[in-house]
Amino acid sequence: MEALNRSLFLWINATPDTPAWLISLATLVARDLITIVPVLIVALWLWGPRSQVGSQRRLVLKTAIALACALTVSWLIGSLYPHPRPFVIGLGHQFLAHDATESYPSNHGTIIFTFAIAFFCWHRAWSGVVLLAAGLAIAWSRIFLGVHWPMDMLGGLLLGMLSCLVAQVTWHFCGWRLLHNISSLYRLLFAFPIRKGWVRE
Repeated sequence: MEALNRSLFLWINATPDTPAWLISLATLVARDLITIVPVLIVALWLWGPRSQVGSQRRLVLKTAIALACALTVSWLIGSLYPHPRPFVIGLGHQFLAHDATESYPSNHGTIIFTFAIAFFCWHRAWSGVVLLAAGLAIAWSRIFLGVHWPMDMLGGLLLGMLSCLVAQVTWHFCGWRLLHNISSLYRLLFAFPIRKGWVRE
């Protein structure tokens, strides 16, 4: 498996002969495309058609549970079974500055794939497909730039699937109570902008 991981990495990884514009595009995707996650979470909670705000907030909380689970497990795996990044062992070419932290699973991959699967399951199939495409772009870019292995991204995808399952089960037991409590806190903290109509109640 490690031999396949290395072979796939070297096949995807950029080289000094790669066009500069492609390196720049990959850098933009690798660093900035992930910001779609917090932007969508905030937007779905604060705004939207009145008839859909409730379902949007359920989606936000389910996704938050899945992300919390995924990142916790990711940290545990990285701590218990550390795996060096490609540039740490001197393999391939690195075009993106990065600390020599544990490689597996990729936090970027874990976050975006968890987000994509959550939207596919709990929002709309098309939104999940769009986010999955964004996830694949992020996965490609971080391998291309030499900071992750392909298996790091596969690990993030599998972890996202497992975490969404855990979130669904968790929601069955305490989701509505969690939604009620957080909504009450939200109405208290955002009373002024709610009164002004800047955000939804």
